[in-house]
Order: sequence, then structure tokens, then C-alpha cells
Amino acid sequence: MHRGGTAKASQEVTPWYQYDARWSQVLSNPTNVLELPPLPPHLVRVRFAPSPTGNLHVGGARTALFNWLYARNQGGYFIIRIEDTDQARSSRASELAVLRDLRWLGLDWDEGPAYPDEPTTEPYRGERGPYRQSERSAIYEAAAAKLIESGAVYPCFCTEEQLERKRRLAEAEHRAPQYDGTCRDADPALIRKRLQRGDPYTLRFRVPAGSRVEIRDVIRGDIAWDANATIGDFIIVRSSGLPVYNFCVAVDDALMGITTVIRAEEHLTNTLRQALILDALGYDRPQYAHVSLILGADRQKLSKRHGATSIDQYAREGFLPEAMMNYLALLGWNDGTEREIYSVEELIKAFSLDRITKSAAVFDTNKLRWMNGLHLRSMPPEKLCGVLIRFWLDANVIQRPAEEIDVDVPTRAAAGVAQSASALRFWVFTSRATELLRGSIELAKDCVPLLQDILEYPLEETIESGDSDELLTPQGGFLDIATAVLERYRKGEIPFGDEIEPDPEMMVPNAPSLTSEDPFIEDWKAWVKGIGTQLGRKSKRLFHPIRLVMTGRMTGPDVGEIMRILGLAKGVVQLPYVPLSERMRILERVVKKLRTEREATTSSPSSPNAAR
Repeated sequence: MHRGGTAKASQEVTPWYQYDARWSQVLSNPTNVLELPPLPPHLVRVRFAPSPTGNLHVGGARTALFNWLYARNQGGYFIIRIEDTDQARSSRASELAVLRDLRWLGLDWDEGPAYPDEPTTEPYRGERGPYRQSERSAIYEAAAAKLIESGAVYPCFCTEEQLERKRRLAEAEHRAPQYDGTCRDADPALIRKRLQRGDPYTLRFRVPAGSRVEIRDVIRGDIAWDANATIGDFIIVRSSGLPVYNFCVAVDDALMGITTVIRAEEHLTNTLRQALILDALGYDRPQYAHVSLILGADRQKLSKRHGATSIDQYAREGFLPEAMMNYLALLGWNDGTEREIYSVEELIKAFSLDRITKSAAVFDTNKLRWMNGLHLRSMPPEKLCGVLIRFWLDANVIQRPAEEIDVDVPTRAAAGVAQSASALRFWVFTSRATELLRGSIELAKDCVPLLQDILEYPLEETIESGDSDELLTPQGGFLDIATAVLERYRKGEIPFGDEIEPDPEMMVPNAPSLTSEDPFIEDWKAWVKGIGTQLGRKSKRLFHPIRLVMTGRMTGPDVGEIMRILGLAKGVVQLPYVPLSERMRILERVVKKLRTEREATTSSPSSPNAAR
């Protein structure tokens, strides 16, 4: 018989965290960092979350683009979140590079870090930040404390060496390596003792027994996992006190109100851990859409061995952001038609998640170049001129005038109000050069060698190569036409010279085109026709030798326009170039040499040069 009534069947156990200074302090002083104002229902919110460990690559750019297109199509929010918990590899320089690449691509964000180089004192755009994980420590701590208090996590004192031995044993026994639960239900007295001793520990998530996680992926359909068999209990906070990736992502997605997670399929396995964490914290899971990988031509995952893969590289090579956006959108998505060329506005209107395919996309650089050429050639003249000017300046082909100018606005009006003759010449030269080369470029950087070709005069090299042999025969007419040109030059009867006075009316657009009335071109045509009449030549029997005489080449853009550009080059072109006067000197030397050879051939029929 017991005296004093019935004894308690069990004694209440003090929670383990009361013996840990950090967690007892956090739980004794709760904060409201996990409490944010509710968002409007049905508001689409998506995010792109790069790790700032290098440049933005094609795969990440495609993921960002799909998120951006979906947000813009749905009238939602596109959020940038910097996942910089890998402090050893992350850098602010890489973050800025990624943000600049996104801006170059044309992707604007509604929330996230301030735009690069934006004049603002605010570090972020939006009200649900901070938007760098490295600055959200208090939030992760509060979320971990919530899981500790609910019993969803427990302290694990297993060392890395112990875990490694267990992993090796599992592999030797052909078992999936996962935690064996050594500390899951450890004796509270032992836990207390180890905490008081200061032993390091991690926080492990307690996967509920028999837990099965199911999601409906927009792209891949229904997916389910047996959580215990697949992953077992997993770490959410390291022994250093730093939270792990999946824990941070789950908390951030919940607090930032992310409604749809669009990301690469390699993140599919992370979904299981993130879903369990969200469930334990009492947050709704977002909708998921896992996009297939991008492969190289060899059907392997796209990497540096396939050539350029970073957006910055493509920008420096002369690809347009509009073309890059167009091409990336078609890597795994289509609108159900055979259409391939879209404007940005058309992509936004047509984009939908249900048209993203499950099969991997193959990155074809040749097709990207072709598409880039189409976008380049369809650009408004003034915009294209601004693009090409930057490449010419960077390559030191041309130089800025002394007058301050905005190369992004190469307008006819700017030329008309130019305060100096050098600025006017600059605008007219670049405008005419742009229009002349428009049909020949696939990449913007092509404009550099193409303009250099126009400014050179490789007549002697062309003749030495043998490419012009047919024109050097009496029937070809080169010598006769060259002689006539030199004669007119000596008499001052060429309607242009080393320097042409620029006129705002020469600017493109609105300047006379090559097919409409243009005083310069009309004078050029009349001059060429006069030579043809004198020598009884027309069509290709006239135009082919004229091209060789004036440009030193067998092929190229319109010869009259080349002559105009040469006349505008003085004071604009920085590299050495061959003006008309120097061309005539070279031509005279070549004519003299060829006449000597022809005379020798005439006097010696057996000469090997008789064919000439």
C-alpha cells in the first residue's frame, strides 16, 4: 500500500535545448521575423536563385528566362534571391556579374538586390528581404528554433569520421547510404551530458515514420517518394551553426511567398527534403516545374568543353540579348507551332508552363548564330548603329570625336545639331557603315573585320593569289579600266576624293537608300557609266573590274558606298587605312607591272605567263 497517494507513472523530461545556451536563448526570446503580411491570393510569385560563384551560364539563364516569362505572362512578380551560403566560393564580384548578365539579357526583377550601378541608397527592391541568404541568419535561426520546439529536429553528435565509416559500410553492403538513426532517440541523460560537455552537434530533421511525399510537377507529372527509404533523417544545421542549402531554400520560398518553383531537373531530388521542411513548419508547398537539362552537340551536359557557355562570353562575341532570349526560350519550350523567331513581347504573350517539354534540349551554336543574324538585320538602323559603334570603339577601329556624344542614340537629329564637324562626320560615317554591312553580319563583332576589309586595299595580294586571273586577260578588261580610272584621277575627274564633306542628310534612317535618289550615288553611277561607254563595256564586264580597281577585292559590299565611307573616314577611323590617293598610287604601280609582264609575254609567246 502506497502512502501519500498514487506516484506519477513518469517524470516530465526537460527539453534538451534548455541545456544549450544558443537555443534556450532563442526560444526564450522569440522574434517576429517569421511573420510577414499576407500576399494577395492567386498572385504568381516566382524566383531565380543563383549562387554567386561565377558567371551566369546558359542553363541558369534559361531557368531565369522561363521564370521571368511566366511572371510577365501571368502579371506576377519575378524575384532574385542570392544563395550565397557557400561562403568559401561566393563573392560579391560574382553576384554583380550575374546581375549584370541578367540585365543585359533584358530581365528586370520586381524584388531582389538593387540593379547593378543603379544610383540608390537602398540595397534591395521589395519588402520581403533581405534577398541574400548570408543576411538572413536570424530568419533561419528562428525557423530552426520552431522545428526544435516542435520536436521535428534533434541534436546529432555523430562525427564526420563516424558517418563516413557508415557510408562506406552501406556501399559495401550495396545499401543506399543514409543516416541510421543513432541519435534519433538517444537517452535524454546522454544528450544532456554531451551538451554540458560542449560536444559539437548538428541538427537533424526527424523524417516521420512511414512518410510518403507526393508532388504534381507541372512538367513531369505525379512524383512520389518513400522518404524513409530514400533519404532518412537529414541535417538542416551544421555543427558550425550554419544552415544547409535545402533548409534555407524551403524557408525562403515560404517567407517570400513563392507560388511556383521553376528550376533545373537536377534539383528534383532536393524537392523531397524541402517539402518535408515546409510541412513541418506549417507552410504551403509551392507548385513545382523541373526543366530538363541542356545538352551539347555530343548529347552530354553542356559545359565549357562545348565552347562558350556564359552569357558574358556571348555578349562579348556580339550576340544580341533579343536573339539570346529568343533562342533560350526555344530550348525546351514551344508554342505548338513551327515558329522560331519571336520578339520579347511575343514570347511573353505565348509562354506557358504546360508547353515546356520533358526531353532534354540540345544547344546548337550554329542555329543561335543564324537566329542572331536575323535579329541583327531586322533591327532599326539607329539601334543597330549604336550596337556596332561600341564594337568599333572597343576594337580601336574608330575613335570618339572630341565632342561628348551618346553612342546609344545615333540619330539623324543628333548629327544635325552636332556642335562640331568631327561629331557630324562621326555620325554620318558610322551610320553609312552600319547600313552597308547590315546584310553581312551574324554577330555584332563581325562588323570589326568587315569594316577593316573596306578600309584596306589588298590589290597586289589579290592579284598574287590568282583569284583575279580572269580579269587580267585582255577580255577581262582590268588593265583598260584601271588605265581609264587613273587618267580621270590625274585630271581631277573623279567625283570624290580623300575627304567628303558630311551632311546630316546622309544619315540612316531617312537618308536616301542605295536604290533611291542620292546625289553621291547618282554621281558615282554616272562616272562608272562614262567609263563603260568609253570602253564599250557594261554589266559584269564593267562592274567586276571596277570593283577590283577601286577596292582591291573580287567581292564585297556596294563599291559606291565603300568610296563614300572612305571619303568620310578621315578623323573617324583610328586604324591605318588606304584613302583614294594611296589606292591610285598602288594601282599605278600594279598597272605598270602588269603592262611590263604583258609586253614580255607578247615578245616571248612561250613564256609561262602567256595566259595573262
